[in-house]
Amino acid sequence: MSSILTNSSAMVALETLRGINKNLGSVQSEISTGKKVSNAKDNAAVFAISTVMSSDVASFDQISDTLNLGSATVGVARAASEQVTTLLTDMKALIVSAQEDNVDRSKIQTDVGALRDQINSIVGAAQFNGQNLLQGGGSIDVLASLDRASDGTVTASNINVTRQSLETSASTLGAVANAAGAGSITASGASIAAAGSETITMTAGVIAEGHSFSVTIGGTDTVEYVARENDTLNDVASNIKSLIDAKNITGITVDVTNVADPEATDSVLTINNANAGAVTLAGVGTTGGTAGGGLGDVQGFDVSTSTGAADALTKIDAMLQVAVDAASNFGSSQKRIDIQGEFVNSLMDSMKTGISALVDADLEEASARLQSLQVQQQLGVQALSIANQGPQALLSLFR
Repeated sequence: MSSILTNSSAMVALETLRGINKNLGSVQSEISTGKKVSNAKDNAAVFAISTVMSSDVASFDQISDTLNLGSATVGVARAASEQVTTLLTDMKALIVSAQEDNVDRSKIQTDVGALRDQINSIVGAAQFNGQNLLQGGGSIDVLASLDRASDGTVTASNINVTRQSLETSASTLGAVANAAGAGSITASGASIAAAGSETITMTAGVIAEGHSFSVTIGGTDTVEYVARENDTLNDVASNIKSLIDAKNITGITVDVTNVADPEATDSVLTINNANAGAVTLAGVGTTGGTAGGGLGDVQGFDVSTSTGAADALTKIDAMLQVAVDAASNFGSSQKRIDIQGEFVNSLMDSMKTGISALVDADLEEASARLQSLQVQQQLGVQALSIANQGPQALLSLFR
């Protein structure tokens, strides 16, 4: 039945044309923005995922800059420690030549002093952006990654780089007893029973440069350590352990317990005695000391006498090993930072590719759809025009 009040054909044609125009608008949006998901209305789930991942990419881009800064900082320290190693090797050659009686030791001492001064100059200049890893104690953290858990929790991970002191200043123990607070030290017992153990406890708190620690085992073997700038209780405990281990005291081994927050929790050394008899133990903490450098013994080298030359010869290899170890540690740290930097760059590329797969439009497909929809739009307009002419045909029935 035909009616001039309700044109069903026109209604169908109009609805079809509306659908075509809607699809055409969607395709035109994809072409203009380059994205098939440009806002939350397009696809809420994909938009949420892509937005979070895009923020992570921006964060990793900043981390890449941080790693580059860290690598440069460690690289300067590595290059400087390698140069110090070379200078110490030259110094060793001079010390060896000073062992001969038929030489001018005073002139050799002048050369030794010049090399020592040059080491000081290199160590003082080995900084990048104000950060010098060859002075003081403690360590620095280089931001390495942001780790996102399945529940969305994000945690930062760091690469820790330990400072390697190559200063030549000599250390002196503090003279003022520190009975309480940070820097105080106590032994759990005056002696360690046979096949037993006792502890040395360093009281929690902020360690200041110059805090001094002395541990005596067996009445004769004493190790001394003066805290450097940036040292924590954990650093102090680890260094005292290393000094005790280096003495190779018969039957004595040391375990160190580092703590998460050395300003709030004590650091503890456990001294184990495997000897058949008891061993005495004492610990003293003082303040007002002068922190020495890792090459502190170099300051006392005096080859102008045969005695001084012999003393320098016994110590130079240890100083050389300190510099070699520093260069090795910095080299390992820089390599790790560089590897992490390469990984972060690859990770960002992969994340960008994944985000692109989620939100970017396929422009080849969009182009083909655009052509098809434009033809459909033209046909839809014609169909609507024909449908609208239907009521006009009714007029001929009344003529």
